[in-house]
Amino acid sequence: RGHRLMNKRRAEALVNGLIEQIAPKAKSLIVTCFGDAVLPHGGICWLGSLIRLLSPFGLGERLVRTSVFRLGREGWLTSIPVGRRSLYTVTETGRRRFEAADQRIYAGQRQGWNGAWTFVLASDRTRPVEPKRPGDEGAGASLARQLQWLGFGEVGQRLYAHPVSDSGQLRLLLRDLGIGQDAVIFRARAETPSGGEPLRALARRIWDLEQVEADYQAFLDLFRPVLSALSQAGDPPLELCFMARTLLIHEYRRIVLRDPMLPEALLPGEWTGRAAWLLCQNLYRLTEARAERHLCAVLETADGPVTRAHPPYFQRFGGLRDA
Repeated sequence: RGHRLMNKRRAEALVNGLIEQIAPKAKSLIVTCFGDAVLPHGGICWLGSLIRLLSPFGLGERLVRTSVFRLGREGWLTSIPVGRRSLYTVTETGRRRFEAADQRIYAGQRQGWNGAWTFVLASDRTRPVEPKRPGDEGAGASLARQLQWLGFGEVGQRLYAHPVSDSGQLRLLLRDLGIGQDAVIFRARAETPSGGEPLRALARRIWDLEQVEADYQAFLDLFRPVLSALSQAGDPPLELCFMARTLLIHEYRRIVLRDPMLPEALLPGEWTGRAAWLLCQNLYRLTEARAERHLCAVLETADGPVTRAHPPYFQRFGGLRDA
């Protein structure tokens, strides 16, 4: 019993220490929270209950309100006024962004590869332009950033490539950016055998795989002690499990969305991304049930507290509890 209490206190110290080490930005943490926790429960909640949900992370009411307003301007969220209160929900564009991210975060399996590459050639009209307001992006800058989230690398001026891209997501992205007529998608196949050293060397030139590997290693160093402590803590507090799960996905999302998700044939032999996903799977499975209990006690909609998550939630990381 004393051993469990010691590990519970150690887990609390480690999770609270993660907030200082990761130092998540409010807007980014809200995106994580909506994608990981709110969407599986319908994607809508009272702003006040979201504020309560995020308070353990050190985010004050004013900061959450400001951040949610900015996410509305950026097309992620939209508000529904109800008297003096506001419900917030995910926009259709935001929902597509979350769905694309979900495939990379929770699925984990890299696609097979037949040696083909997808290229996107953007026209001169997508050149970056001077932003109208500070913080805004021109079409070219936005295209490059959004394509990076889909794993594309820039191989030439306004020419982007990826070996296993999702054509449906790619077309939706170009449509959402309003440049569907200003970009050409085409496919090609290298004569070099797939997975040969020339192609691996090309991948290292296009993508900063060393940095991605270093980020995955830092992730492992951060969360291995948390997994160990929570595994031996017996019944850790519900709120602590929610915090651990949220910070886990927040940090993993930050890395995996910069990971080009190349096929195994183009990766170094000892790719740290494999170990990072397994750790993420284990810690998520360990904390999710108690995290869900906390979420259902705090998060509210116009119909009252949220209830059981939608069935797709239980497919994350190869399967959670029985749906």
